[in-house]
Amino acid sequence: MKNDQLFPAATREINEKKAALAPEIIETWRNFSKAVFKEGALPQKTKQLIAVAVAHVTQCPYCIRGHTAMALKKGASKQEIMEAIWVASEMRAGAAYAHASLAMDEMGKIENPDLG
Repeated sequence: MKNDQLFPAATREINEKKAALAPEIIETWRNFSKAVFKEGALPQKTKQLIAVAVAHVTQCPYCIRGHTAMALKKGASKQEIMEAIWVASEMRAGAAYAHASLAMDEMGKIENPDLG
């Protein structure tokens, strides 16, 4: 890993080492992934755009890179990818605001006339 890198590169060597530690599980996961991303009711391009958006919400740098590359390969435009990222951004911000109801509920347990 370079000193200026936050995350190590996803190399074949690292992937092989991870797979060797749980070979049956990695094979199951790989098959699941193939099934999820194959053409179905949703085209592969749409699935990759969804993955790009979700990768930004989960903040997985490897997923962001991998699914952005796959989205481009499946025919997504740069504009479509950026729009998917904006949808993810809105959902993440909206979720933070929506979850404020939990904080309001907790604060409401303490007697305070300012909290209704």
